[in-house]
Amino acid sequence: MEGRILTVNTGSTSTKIGFFDAGELVFEQKVFLSAETLAKYGSVMDLETEMKDAITEFLLSRGVELETIDVVMARGGLITPVVTGVYRVNKAMRDALYEGKEGVHACNLSAIIADDIAVHIDALRKAKGLPPCRGAFIADPPMADEMLPELKFGGRPEFPRRTLFHALNSRAMVRRYARSMGKTVKDVTAIVAHLGGGVSVSLHRGGRVIDTNDALGGDGPVATERAGTVPAFPLVEMCFSGRYTKEEVKKLIVGRGGVMSYFGTNDFREVVRLAREGNEDADLFITGYCAGISKHIGYFAPVVCGKVDVIILTGGIAHEKGVTDAIARRVGFIAPVVVYPGENELTSLAENGYGILSGEFEVRTYDPNRL
Repeated sequence: MEGRILTVNTGSTSTKIGFFDAGELVFEQKVFLSAETLAKYGSVMDLETEMKDAITEFLLSRGVELETIDVVMARGGLITPVVTGVYRVNKAMRDALYEGKEGVHACNLSAIIADDIAVHIDALRKAKGLPPCRGAFIADPPMADEMLPELKFGGRPEFPRRTLFHALNSRAMVRRYARSMGKTVKDVTAIVAHLGGGVSVSLHRGGRVIDTNDALGGDGPVATERAGTVPAFPLVEMCFSGRYTKEEVKKLIVGRGGVMSYFGTNDFREVVRLAREGNEDADLFITGYCAGISKHIGYFAPVVCGKVDVIILTGGIAHEKGVTDAIARRVGFIAPVVVYPGENELTSLAENGYGILSGEFEVRTYDPNRL
């Protein structure tokens, strides 16, 4: 594979970047902003210039000539739902990410910074008489929506089901499995469980994601920082108890739910350590965690009449063999289980970038008024 690609994945205090040359990862790095810099700003979206400058300065310190970068790939943010695929960063996307109508999250900054860097690269190239770079793109944003219409409606018109899942890594892992079998994604029906700070389970058929959960909106299995689906009546009682504000209730469900609410940590490895040391509460939690994910995997199988080729377990917690083995024991009757541990986001972004350079992947145009 020819070309140089920079990948960008922003967090609230740091940004993960990856630099790829001819298809190989040259280096991966977290770029941090100082506490003093962070203290000056009220929102993560205010960090655009500071983070862009920190990334370019780091690249220069590693000897990377910015004008040699062909594509800048960014983690997708919370934009109007779109179908999966590769999208060029345009003004409409930038406006949507700034506005934060679909939610404010650190990932919203990724595409904006990538676009800023691409503009900077083009200025350098122009000064040297070189053609412009291909630009900045996102791939498989978390709100990608290909859900079948009959699966979107909920118990009331006010509560339609929506998608918000680990689309980037989940789709990349289905491609990885398909290649290993000498197939394409259009030949594979897969259920993918991404086990991380949040847990998303998605159903892939014919190259599309036809069902999934809203992993950031209180839907799905219990996770490290998320309560998952909770019973409605106790939630209503909490909301009207007078003890919590609206934002505090949301935080209890997403941010301080799951492992955080039981053990005061968002490090799943700490719960595993406690269980190994004989802590019965930790052992019971892990058993329940595995059972809950298994139930959600099973929940999707009837949508395709049980015709599932593979179940893929991925994400950071998939490094815990005890967890993946426990889930595999419960769901192995549905389909073979394959484990691809890790987030894999930077590599997945680069894979999409090389697909752009080779012409393998169609580049879509983001339009907030059209799904």
